[in-house]
Amino acid sequence: MKYPVAEKFTSINGEGQKAGESAVFIRFRGCNLNCTYCDTKWANSADAEAEFLTAEEIVAYADSTGITNVTLTGGEPLLQPEMGRLTDLLIKSGHCVEIETNGSILIGELAERQLRPSFTLDYKLPDSGMEGSMLTDNYRYITGSDTVKFVSGSLRDLEKAAVIIKEYDLINRCRVYISPVFGRIEPADIVDFILRERLNGVRLQLQLHKFIWDPEKRGV
Repeated sequence: MKYPVAEKFTSINGEGQKAGESAVFIRFRGCNLNCTYCDTKWANSADAEAEFLTAEEIVAYADSTGITNVTLTGGEPLLQPEMGRLTDLLIKSGHCVEIETNGSILIGELAERQLRPSFTLDYKLPDSGMEGSMLTDNYRYITGSDTVKFVSGSLRDLEKAAVIIKEYDLINRCRVYISPVFGRIEPADIVDFILRERLNGVRLQLQLHKFIWDPEKRGV
């Protein structure tokens, strides 16, 4: 089994519970969604350029960096078969593994493994064009080590995020973040909304890498 890796690099986590911490990133090729604001479209097609690596080769690369955190991302990493084998090997090698997933694929098998990775699940809001693909059954498996992330581009998006947060009691089940679609909504507008709706426990999060480096830069 070899995994199509669109890129691998070290940087800091730009978002999620470990924002600001160093991390190894493994980006897999391919995605089953087509969000309007996607910033990794170049990696999403089935024929995007990639190197094919075994699980052992990915673990060896992560080990060679001396960095503990590993983020598996895409594209959509859960499209890859045998993801559990890879996460098991990474965790056994001493890594803390986070999977960034778009929220359309069930996480149950991985979430119930003895060696459990953490998850950052998107909920795709209306402006993404992909809300109909969201799988809220995933919320049965989330814990305090996981995150549900709402990327918002408008007031309509914010209002829907508030509905989902309350309907599934996400604040009491995991970390919850709202992030702006870069360049489409002001972070201050999100702050105003969080205050107005009394969304206690919801965190505003900005994508750090887009402020440190050029927003279009890869490998960061």
